[in-house]
Amino acid sequence: MTSFSRYRAEWFTTAAGARRDILAGMVGTFALIPEVIAFSFVAGIDPEVGLFASFVIGIVIAIAGGRPAMISGAAGSVALVAAALVHAHGLSYLLAATVLAGLLQIVFGLCKLDVLLRFVSRSVRTGFVNALAILIFSAQVPQLLGVDWHTYAMIALGLAIIYLAPRVTKAVPSPLICIVVLTAISVLVPMPLRTIADLGRLPDALPRFGWPAVPLDWQTLAIIAPYALAMAAVGLLESMMTATVVDDLTETTSSKARECSGLGLANIAAGLFGGIAGCGMIGQTVGNVRYGGRGRLSTLVAGVFLLVVMVPLRPWVAQVPVAALVAIMIMVSISTFAWGSLRDLISHPKTSGAVMLATVAVTVTTHDLSAGVAVGVLLSGVFFAFKVTRLMHVAVDYDAATDTRLYRVSGQIFFASAEIFADHFDLADDARNVRIDLTAAHLWDVTAVGTLDELVARMRRHGIAVELVGLNAASAILIDRHAQEMRVPAV
Repeated sequence: MTSFSRYRAEWFTTAAGARRDILAGMVGTFALIPEVIAFSFVAGIDPEVGLFASFVIGIVIAIAGGRPAMISGAAGSVALVAAALVHAHGLSYLLAATVLAGLLQIVFGLCKLDVLLRFVSRSVRTGFVNALAILIFSAQVPQLLGVDWHTYAMIALGLAIIYLAPRVTKAVPSPLICIVVLTAISVLVPMPLRTIADLGRLPDALPRFGWPAVPLDWQTLAIIAPYALAMAAVGLLESMMTATVVDDLTETTSSKARECSGLGLANIAAGLFGGIAGCGMIGQTVGNVRYGGRGRLSTLVAGVFLLVVMVPLRPWVAQVPVAALVAIMIMVSISTFAWGSLRDLISHPKTSGAVMLATVAVTVTTHDLSAGVAVGVLLSGVFFAFKVTRLMHVAVDYDAATDTRLYRVSGQIFFASAEIFADHFDLADDARNVRIDLTAAHLWDVTAVGTLDELVARMRRHGIAVELVGLNAASAILIDRHAQEMRVPAV
């Protein structure tokens, strides 16, 4: 199948498939609305900013993304990163950072940096998810302080609806039922409750194109660059994780590099149309797939139908109590947290638990998901290096008949194990001959080659005849290219 034929098949298969995509996309829209509004609140922006962004992102990612049936929008960890920038410098700088984040994501996609996801261990991913859950919950705490009992009662009722409604019907997402019921109660029984109208302006027209109102100078770049990089990184990480989930659910493959570039284009468009950066949304995407969405049409419908619903229903949406959004976000936090990871702390290796806890601790402390992931990946690499060094062994024998010291090396020799490897050799050996058997070993880098080269050179300066045996082809090539004192072919 050619690339064009494959792309066309991702849009249109059969009439029945198109119908399922349309219906699944419409359901995805209803699941999208409460979370986008709630995360807009977390980011400290008007709901219209998040809704405009989700509308634009949905259209662009449907066309340019690499994973059909995946729903992306202005929610998730990106909102947590954006909150600090909005608080410090305002919305205009956030829009500029959104455009820059999109450009960075396009560069990441073109450079095929999606392969870096392979170096993110399960422990880091689990820590990332747990930290996100904690940050989502902590963002709701201000709404629980300084309020009367009406707010707590409405939140409790909202949580009851969210968890009990699926037992009655799954035709309508329970968060949407929560919003409808709590809004109806607050309208029929006046109570001192904050509503979405108190949070900011909702959209009443189509988004308009325009460059962010910020000075185009180096000072602006210095302000937005750290936030743009963080938004680009966490957005890509969350999107890649979501795409992997869809791959597993649909038993298909997707282009992660294209998803990176597609998300970058979507975020550039979002910033130019007055929206915040977005990423893949795991909950909405899984719902879309389970409701029958398989193609790009479901993603497009989710974005377009979002604005169709929001503009005519603006007066009704403005009356939604904030307590409903808090209930939804508490549910999102609970469902996001990987509770099984607490049990795994006992049964899994301690290093895995340490990586997960470190990722959570750094993320929660700094409120920077990318920093937590970076620390987690670094720790995973360090623990892996220590583990590999323990797998390297050197056995020493002596043959008196030939006056030969035999070193049998097994394992991996690279920058982290090269010094340990060198410590096994006695440079003041009385033996006239030394044989180094590398049949069960492998040289990985120039550090390993340089260490071996230096050992051989020193022993030869002491009058010891050195012989290397058992070099595999790859190790022999490294020695031929980088060793200064020896040129030994593979034996």
